[in-house]
Amino acid sequence: MTHRTIHLFRKGLRLHDNPTLLAALESSSALYPVYVLEMEEANHLGALRWRFILQSLEDLDRRLRALGSRLYVLRGSTLAVLRELVTRWAVTQISYDTEVEPHYTRMDLEIRTLAQERGIKMHTCVSHTLYDVRRIIKANGGSPPLTYKKFLHVLSVLGEPEKPVREITAEDFLRCPTPPDPDHERQFGIPSLEDLGLQVPSEVLWPGGETHALKRLQQHLQSEVHTQGLTFLIISTTFMTYRLHQGWVANFSKPRTVPNSLLPSTTGLSPYISLGCLSVRTFYHRLSSIYAQSRNHSLPPVSLQGQVLWREFFYTVASTTPNFIRMQGNPICLQIDWKHDPEALEKWRTAQTGFPWIDAIMTQLREEGWIHHLARHAVACFLTRGDLWISWEEGMKVFEEQLLDADYSVNAGNWMWLSASAFFHKYTRIFCPVRFGRRTDPDGQYLRKYLPVLKNFPSQYIYEPWKAPEDVQLSAGCVIGKDYPHPMVCHLEVSQKNLALMRQIHAEQQNTAQLTRDVSDDPMEAGLKRELQEEEELIEGAESNDTFKRLNNEVDHQSRPCR
Repeated sequence: MTHRTIHLFRKGLRLHDNPTLLAALESSSALYPVYVLEMEEANHLGALRWRFILQSLEDLDRRLRALGSRLYVLRGSTLAVLRELVTRWAVTQISYDTEVEPHYTRMDLEIRTLAQERGIKMHTCVSHTLYDVRRIIKANGGSPPLTYKKFLHVLSVLGEPEKPVREITAEDFLRCPTPPDPDHERQFGIPSLEDLGLQVPSEVLWPGGETHALKRLQQHLQSEVHTQGLTFLIISTTFMTYRLHQGWVANFSKPRTVPNSLLPSTTGLSPYISLGCLSVRTFYHRLSSIYAQSRNHSLPPVSLQGQVLWREFFYTVASTTPNFIRMQGNPICLQIDWKHDPEALEKWRTAQTGFPWIDAIMTQLREEGWIHHLARHAVACFLTRGDLWISWEEGMKVFEEQLLDADYSVNAGNWMWLSASAFFHKYTRIFCPVRFGRRTDPDGQYLRKYLPVLKNFPSQYIYEPWKAPEDVQLSAGCVIGKDYPHPMVCHLEVSQKNLALMRQIHAEQQNTAQLTRDVSDDPMEAGLKRELQEEEELIEGAESNDTFKRLNNEVDHQSRPCR
């Protein structure tokens, strides 16, 4: 144990299953746990995300202090901070987790250059993903598998992911202490939200940190029967949240859940996995132990493990695909002439579309930092190919800002999917911004909570308040066009037009579309086929009707209802 080491936390804000930190402790005589707040790089994050990050750092610091160490938090660029600390602390080794995001890969090159200049040793391990994605790419012949089916085949050759390493203990820090600094709090303390100039609601639905992550994992992997649960999927940033009792886990099969549930997402694990407060390997192998006790259990892609593997799939594809988070220069993404409409984008972002279900979802996102995965599908479809024809990149930026579980590759991958730009090619399936929400919550309780301006509308009008007679609107205390906006588009008309455009684009760019086309059905929309096919038939029926009228020189003088 000869090194004086800086362990650089980036993601992986935990002490369980942290192979990089464990190896650094075993090879060092002194270790400094460091986290750098890169404010300029993270200025796109919303206040709720910042609160979750700061709470996670506070929790990590408490856990380190309980073992005799502490966390050093600094602000600035990582390279500039490391240059200063390497000299101040006479550092001989830097350790950190391997990441695939372009920002981190660029950072890695800078750190390696610094290490070569100073004669410092580097130590890195993979722990934010189940596999080293480079192994997957190598096993696939040097390129990433671009369909989930092909991806699963490659994993079947590689075998199970590595098991988690042991947890770090106080004995580790007794052998390799963190040198004290008498001015620690002033120089290296964790800033508050007020220090960062941020304000958030006082209620915390998602407390950040490893302690809460492990508590939730343990609570919901018990064998006792729970009578009620929310969903948990790692596919999206599109995550759901179910209580994970053993019988439920074994039988999990991409459930038909309610996207407008009033219950808060108190059992969700996705934000903790996204930030690395919970090890994905720990979660995966805990599921494996439950499956081993069950004679019959669901299989990928619809099992819980299958949903974890979807995350792995997007990480793998993103690692070598140029411009993965953009359309231009992205070889697997259809090139679409999306509209540039800042006013329409702002109405969508600020919940002013005039469609209550869409606006309630976007309100919940802004207030809580979480929405159900099917709700994410609905607002993404509305923004892109369904109604507004605005680029998926714009929606991805909003989710990146506001979602607690926003994850670089999963966020971009799902937005390409939901806009039918890559991975998903059944573009005729469009979410109706009225009918699907009403089917799952006919009384509109979800709308009444997140859009209180509509809370007094009768159930028959709450999803389409513009259809309510004037006396009903006055009685409800909400006049459409004054207290709540009219619908910004007629869904049936614009979705019919957009469907024709998407059909043309897929025909013209068949070669690109074929790259990520899978033969299997879309597991992300299991249980929704009937609703989506009904919408598909409605739109195609309208197309056929319009064609018939044009051929017969008929004019339809009656305005088509907005649905």
